[in-house]
Amino acid sequence: MAKRINKVIELWEEGQPIYHEHPSELSYEGGLEDSKTWADMMLIDFEHNPFDTVGLTKFMQGLKDGGPTASGHLTPTVVCTLPSNAITPEEVRYNAWQARHVLTAGVHGILHTHTRSAESVKAFVQITRYPFQDIGRDIIGEGLRGAGGQKKPAELWNLDLGDYVKVADPWPLNPKGELILGLKIEDRHCVANVDDIAKVPGIAFAEWGPGDMGMSFMQPDAHDPPYPDVMNDARNKIKSALDKNGKVFYSSWLDESMTPEERVDYVIDVLGCKMIGGTPEVAEYGRKKTGRKMPV
Repeated sequence: MAKRINKVIELWEEGQPIYHEHPSELSYEGGLEDSKTWADMMLIDFEHNPFDTVGLTKFMQGLKDGGPTASGHLTPTVVCTLPSNAITPEEVRYNAWQARHVLTAGVHGILHTHTRSAESVKAFVQITRYPFQDIGRDIIGEGLRGAGGQKKPAELWNLDLGDYVKVADPWPLNPKGELILGLKIEDRHCVANVDDIAKVPGIAFAEWGPGDMGMSFMQPDAHDPPYPDVMNDARNKIKSALDKNGKVFYSSWLDESMTPEERVDYVIDVLGCKMIGGTPEVAEYGRKKTGRKMPV
């Protein structure tokens, strides 16, 4: 039996990388189909696609009804990006309704974009938490997530309302939390503040966003390797800051000179990533490489 609601947290606690894909479509039927996914996590992009919370709600129900996974989890982990950015704390708080809507749909995490300052990241953590949560409150401030939207996610997580609101909190800040919050540290302004950003409690993972990073450094074609030195320096600085603060690093590596297996080796052995996109074949190779025991 699964120890947690959130499969990704369970794997990270075991020191294992996780593998993600994007959903086939945001519908009940899409959820049924993806309930048998090879991936540990479904990553839903609302940054560049329509903010379809109706489809998301139906998709989450399809995942639940088609489950559980072979590993015993009710569903794969589901993480959404948001349409807004986290450039300033004001922007985060003004758009807190977006986080509330995806959390009410029953997702297990949020990936926020253009996270330029520690204060905007604190605001991000704050809008996902209920006011009664006190771990880290001296740093983050009082939670801003309101009561009233917990019935649907509690049902999807097979929890009563009281238990849901206790565990719907960011991990690893709350060791019993089942939410994972991530950052896109993806432009030169983010890099300048990355040491402070990485210290904010409540964040589980972050990526360096090479597409936007390249544009920020006037390198619009530098999405994939080989990268110019300024991009490599930015990635290394972000990775170092995350390592110091115990946060998972995520980086794609679409080097056309490498085989898919060589890319996995590079991402795990050189970049030290514990979050990887790809294909069923990539995931199978990576899981064997790291000696993973948990079923898909």
